Amino acid sequence: MMTEEFWKITEVIERFQIDREFLNDLEEEEIVCPICHEKTTEKLFSPKDLENLRLAKILFEEMDVNLPGIEVILQMRKNMLDMRKQFDAILEDLASRLRSKFEDGL
Repeated sequence: MMTEEFWKITEVIERFQIDREFLNDLEEEEIVCPICHEKTTEKLFSPKDLENLRLAKILFEEMDVNLPGIEVILQMRKNMLDMRKQFDAILEDLASRLRSKFEDGL
């Protein structure tokens, strides 16, 4: 079983070279949703949060997208990825059925 690696807030700020205010803004907009560790009150960020943070930083700094725009773009991206997974599952099911039909016909 693979365990996810979670990052502390100080590690995230250092790694992504952002300020705490930007991170708080992303959290308020629910672009990142850190969890609190059971043993401490420190917030921890998942790999999904880090990916959203990476994309948000690019959109904000390089493309001048505001926070509500970032939220919309990331939601659209998530929807597209979900649709892609569904489409891949449909194609895999179709391929499996076709293989079965061809094997039965031989």
